[in-house]
Amino acid sequence: MSGTDEPRARLTPPKDAAAPVRHPQAPAPGELLGAHYDRCFGCGTGQSHGLHLEARAGEGVSVRAEFTVKEAHQGAPGLAHGGVLATALDETLGSLNWLLRVIAVTGRLETDFLRPVPLDTVLYLDARVTAVHGRKIYSTAEGRIGGPDGPVAVRAEAVFIEVKVDHFIDNGRPEEIQAAMADPDQVKRARAFEVNP
Repeated sequence: MSGTDEPRARLTPPKDAAAPVRHPQAPAPGELLGAHYDRCFGCGTGQSHGLHLEARAGEGVSVRAEFTVKEAHQGAPGLAHGGVLATALDETLGSLNWLLRVIAVTGRLETDFLRPVPLDTVLYLDARVTAVHGRKIYSTAEGRIGGPDGPVAVRAEAVFIEVKVDHFIDNGRPEEIQAAMADPDQVKRARAFEVNP
């Protein structure tokens, strides 16, 4: 798990789970969500070999994202590394939390690899929240190749666990936390989530 003390999260929501509700102040459909942190391997622009994944808010509690597989992302010769594809799914699923306006970390991620993804391929990712139960957020995603309506190459189900900003302050490296909190964009985002940086 991603630094939580939760018992192993099941991927099937309990019967009393609630339908997800988009926060009234969530980004509008089509709006670019941006990086949650510049040094993030998944969405940050400050990682030269990162995914540089860009996610946009969708309808309801959904997002769409794109990621282009580069040479640094390969596993087998000429093909994307499975761990990189799982990271792209995880990053896209994590972006959903902007629409709920909660801070959450990956509790469990299960990935299915259905087709090889060659280098220089654009992976078109769609994700949505399926249910919420207490601090647990249930979601699903798929990645297609050959276009937004192309064949599904990867898919995932996940459970994210809502945390407070203290999770990062208590567990991150102090110099990284200070750098993030010195960034005006991070301070703005922290205020949007009604937390103190």
